[in-house]
Amino acid sequence: MDNKRFETIYSQGKIENFKIIRDNETGVMYMFHYAGPVSGLTVMVDPDGKPLIDKDFKK
Repeated sequence: MDNKRFETIYSQGKIENFKIIRDNETGVMYMFHYAGPVSGLTVMVDPDGKPLIDKDFKK
């Protein structure tokens, strides 16, 4: 790892875009969506409402 705190691990789309961003210190994943001038960011959660950790995350 090259000391980046956040890393895009998945991206889909061009004009309307979805990204999955991983916090490289905790493994927690966030979903970022944008479509033109509108965007949003949210933490991804498991069925119990706990933050979703990337299964491939190694600290």
